[in-house]
Amino acid sequence: MQSYKSDKIMKNFGRSTISRKPNETMKLLVTTFVGIVFGFLIGVTFPIVSLYKLYIPANLLPSINQEVLPSDRGSAASAQKVANISKIWVPSNPKGAERLPPGIVVSESDFHLRRLSGNPSEDLTHRPKYLVTFTVGYNQKKNIDASVKKFSEDFAIVLFHYDGRTTEWNEFEWSKRAIHISVPKQTKWWYAKRFLHPDIVAAYEYIFIWDEDLGVEHFNAEKYIQLVKKHGLEISQPGLEPNNGLVWQMTKRRGDREVHKETQERPGWCSDPHLPPCAGFVEIMAPVFSRGAWRCVWHMIQNDLVHGWGLDFALRRCAEPAHEKIGVVDSQWIVHQTVPSLGNQGESKDGEAPWRGVRDRCKKEWKMFQSRMDNAEKSYYKAMETDTRNSTSRWGTVIQTA
Repeated sequence: MQSYKSDKIMKNFGRSTISRKPNETMKLLVTTFVGIVFGFLIGVTFPIVSLYKLYIPANLLPSINQEVLPSDRGSAASAQKVANISKIWVPSNPKGAERLPPGIVVSESDFHLRRLSGNPSEDLTHRPKYLVTFTVGYNQKKNIDASVKKFSEDFAIVLFHYDGRTTEWNEFEWSKRAIHISVPKQTKWWYAKRFLHPDIVAAYEYIFIWDEDLGVEHFNAEKYIQLVKKHGLEISQPGLEPNNGLVWQMTKRRGDREVHKETQERPGWCSDPHLPPCAGFVEIMAPVFSRGAWRCVWHMIQNDLVHGWGLDFALRRCAEPAHEKIGVVDSQWIVHQTVPSLGNQGESKDGEAPWRGVRDRCKKEWKMFQSRMDNAEKSYYKAMETDTRNSTSRWGTVIQTA
């Protein structure tokens, strides 16, 4: 009896199992189909994430071999073999750039204006060959406008604004191509030391560093450059109108020549006819420097002595022989209007006019500059004497040993 019941139960179980299999198979097929459709919809809905475009910081993937990422594996491998950056050391590179391959080093710059878009090689339709700088206040706008118009597109224009007013200059069309640098109450030599580094202005053959109070009615920039080149002047200035703002005989315009390089001064002023102020001398109001001379002069400008007094007597150190390489261009002359614009920016003390404090500072700086130059020379020659004595002593020892 029990055997019959068991056999009946097994038969019923087998029947129920067989009857459920088609239903489960159908469910499985439907689920699979729905999954495929859902996956396809997800795929076409979201953008494809490419490893080429996905940036993952290297420190988050320390264990990933770069070779498994899509890249130019061949070129990357060859670059690693050819250039191991830890082994690059080029002593002839500029200081601080020794670890760079020379082909990537750019040690010089310029004031050429660049576009924000397009091909960099097509930015410049014209490259200025010379540089003109003026240290200006807006009150002298008419004077500066007249001066700038004397210079063609071959001259890059830089305005140093000591009064903080820059946007007002937009009334002049040429202002759009000029470089404007503004720091209130600073002199042109302060600006020159900080913004006219020789490597910054290396693109320009000549550098004009001019005051704002110069009359230029009788001045032609192109003709001036021609005469400077013709007479081999490394440092120069236009001749000054004799009746306006004249201090030194050397800078007085001669009406019978193109250029002069020496003069006669008052008795006792020149210990040597080839030394300043009788030769090798121009003033600091309107100097013009060759690229090479400016590299020397820039290094001589002191950071803290901002008025430049005394610098004119030292310019001869940057042109050799100075009495031939420094001169005044007479046929292209200017008028010094002696407008104390920057002087009035000084501070008034004890009821005195602001310009008096500025003038006192100028005189003090002249003495300081001369003292520093004298001390530097003495230190140099003393060191040279020490080296000479040491060399002689070593050579004498060698002779005795031999």
